[in-house]
Amino acid sequence: MTQEKEYVIEKEKPHIPKIKVERKDGEPTAAFKGASIAALLIGVSSYLIGLFNASMELNEKGYYFAVLIFGLYASVSLQKAVRDKEEGVPVTNIYYGISWFALIIAIALMAIGLYNAGSIFLSEKGFYAMAFVLSIFAAITVQKNVRDTQKARETD
Repeated sequence: MTQEKEYVIEKEKPHIPKIKVERKDGEPTAAFKGASIAALLIGVSSYLIGLFNASMELNEKGYYFAVLIFGLYASVSLQKAVRDKEEGVPVTNIYYGISWFALIIAIALMAIGLYNAGSIFLSEKGFYAMAFVLSIFAAITVQKNVRDTQKARETD
């Protein structure tokens, strides 16, 4: 019995030119920028939709909204201060300390508010906590991407 070998001849594929987007050194990729912005939009919109649909009183909704805005601002401010220090841009110790303090307070206010919220289910508390953390992380990442892009384009 003879063994027959089966040969597969691949057809040549037509040459498809690849589009290459040029990036400067240190500039984040478009995919990373897009993912960061998407994460920020998803986090903030989820949080706000959850607040809109919540059955809590308006003053409680206002508290959680204010904590979100405060947390976003504090996280971006801290990222800027840390980055400035790293790059040798003068940052006063008081501003650096206030930035850390503000972010810690924002996280603490969210944690304390959710811990003491008796009118919402545990699953809702987890939802707000996760949307809050996602929003803060994404805000830091978007700000970093903006800064990296700006720096890469300035070094032309």
